[in-house]
Amino acid sequence: MRMRLLSVLAAVTLITACESAPRKTTGVTDTVNNMSSSGGPTTVPAPAGVPQGEFELAVSQDRIFFDFDKYVVRPDAKLVLTRWVDWIKQHPQHLMTLEGHADERGTREYNLALGEKRANAVKEFLIAHGVSPDQITTLSYGKERPAVSGTGETAWAQNRRTVAAVSMGSAL
Repeated sequence: MRMRLLSVLAAVTLITACESAPRKTTGVTDTVNNMSSSGGPTTVPAPAGVPQGEFELAVSQDRIFFDFDKYVVRPDAKLVLTRWVDWIKQHPQHLMTLEGHADERGTREYNLALGEKRANAVKEFLIAHGVSPDQITTLSYGKERPAVSGTGETAWAQNRRTVAAVSMGSAL
């Protein structure tokens, strides 16, 4: 019975992930499509007044990284997350989606679950520091949207991440 329930849950998660529309980027670093000639990511500037662009200018980093097979927020990420907290608390009219990602190792299902745990770990940090839970949603892309193509620790380290996407809206 438990195995059947897990199978149904996995199927629903996969269908949901497949049906979700791709996130429209408005100035975020889209490293899959915007690679420089040196192979590294490039940043496309956001138009003025766009929440994501304002967010990135204010906090300087829209992503944090995780260790292999872990979802615990690293000490080096806490400073970045503190800037996210300050920004989102000053902008209650905006919503934040936390996108969890994993590297290519492991099964699709495992990496979807790991991406979800990473996004939820960041959500818990933000809430613990005073952000309204109504302003935050999470989703997982698992290994489906790598930031950097390639095999090896350099690429994998960039793909083990949670990205903050800010949009208009109100939690009120």
